[in-house]
Amino acid sequence: MIPFHEPTIEDRAWARPILWACGYPGAEYTFSSAYLWSGYYGRVAEVDGYLVQERVYGSEAVCIYPAGCCDVRGVLEKILEDCRERHLTLAFQSLTDETRADLERLYPGRFSYSPAQATYDYLYTVEALTELRGKRLQAKRNHCNRFAAENPGWYTVPITAENIGLCCEVERSWKADRDEAQAVESEDIALGRAFEHFGELEMDGLLLSDGTRFVAFSMGTRMNEQYYDVHFEKALPDSEGAYSVINREFSRMVAGKYPELRYLNREDDMGLDGLRRAKESYQPALVLKKYVADYLGVL
Repeated sequence: MIPFHEPTIEDRAWARPILWACGYPGAEYTFSSAYLWSGYYGRVAEVDGYLVQERVYGSEAVCIYPAGCCDVRGVLEKILEDCRERHLTLAFQSLTDETRADLERLYPGRFSYSPAQATYDYLYTVEALTELRGKRLQAKRNHCNRFAAENPGWYTVPITAENIGLCCEVERSWKADRDEAQAVESEDIALGRAFEHFGELEMDGLLLSDGTRFVAFSMGTRMNEQYYDVHFEKALPDSEGAYSVINREFSRMVAGKYPELRYLNREDDMGLDGLRRAKESYQPALVLKKYVADYLGVL
């Protein structure tokens, strides 16, 4: 059987080089996501130089499509055999148009595919989010200008191990203004892990102050040569324009630190209409479609 285990910080040493080299654009393909959201993505294993991650739902194993650069056919065969041994059905998630075509080429007619729209990622060019140029982003520039006008003493500060507790305070205030039903336990766990292991995960972060209090923060990690994953962005609802400012300023910080980057992945909308409208309002360069592939027949 494949030796799956709960991901730990130590797994980063072998997993990150695999994820970096494969260069996939989906937010799942960064070790921070695999670790922070392991309650959703599941356990991990290294199989022939590939990263495999699965979560078992009843009698079904749901695997993220394997990340790696060599011959994926052998890895897929081992996943199929592992499911046979455990008497599980199999589904792959997080397939893009490209990896879906690869899977169908290797196993023609043996999988059925369905779009997973709630998991589509929103990708933006670095230039678009740092400059906010053009008529379609005029509203975002207006929000930033209004925030600056109403808070002339505003400033930002990079997140460090010494000041990360300030993020916790912003997050607590943010949660206090939301309905209990809107709280997402998995996000609480992910944020807690990010706060605890910020340095070990080599995360970047930025805090925004209106001059009297901290009102927003953003955190993320570099995925590979071209892509960067923005994991978290929180702003207090009574601070108008704070979301637009922290988005712009964090994008500028990331662009300055990693000038080779081309895209910022701001992840999915979780099927929430409000979040979808917010992400669409920034005019994504690409909405990365993703699919679930269900194995047909008996394993």
